[in-house]
Amino acid sequence: MHIIGGCCKDDRIAQNQLYRKYYSYGMSICYRYVNNIDEAKSILNQGFLKVFNNINKYDDTYSFRPWFKTIMVNTAINHVKKMKKFKMEIGLEEVKAYPTTDDVLNKINFEELLKTIQSLSVAYRTVFNMYVLDGYKHEEIAKKLNITVSTSKSNLSRAKLKLREIIRNKMSIHG
Repeated sequence: MHIIGGCCKDDRIAQNQLYRKYYSYGMSICYRYVNNIDEAKSILNQGFLKVFNNINKYDDTYSFRPWFKTIMVNTAINHVKKMKKFKMEIGLEEVKAYPTTDDVLNKINFEELLKTIQSLSVAYRTVFNMYVLDGYKHEEIAKKLNITVSTSKSNLSRAKLKLREIIRNKMSIHG
């Protein structure tokens, strides 16, 4: 990609083009991890700074988009950890009592789901995003967030339960 080559040479025009091209995609990633747009923009800008500072490490035999996504996700996770907003909510034992066979998440559109995810606590939202949307395994989540695997699993289970509860309530109000 011509833009990447320009970014490798610190060409400001190429950097601006890359920023414009990946702004929306980057925001969609960052906004999933925080609940306000200004904070998401801050994370996005930190992520782009990392992209520009490390662009020479990008292997152009692979697609740029996954490399970019990894940087944005890691930047968002680091931001959440740095802001000390990440705390564990419950233990795994408490989760086992709740059934999880409902398909209520299939009954809403993506924008509604994103807004609902934003209403989760930081701990639930972070683990949910990492596992469901970004494809991390519980072992990877535990390592990145300095938590146990069981805490990752419990937060994911609780996040799903909370999402179902919120969606059911919305559907009973609107239905």
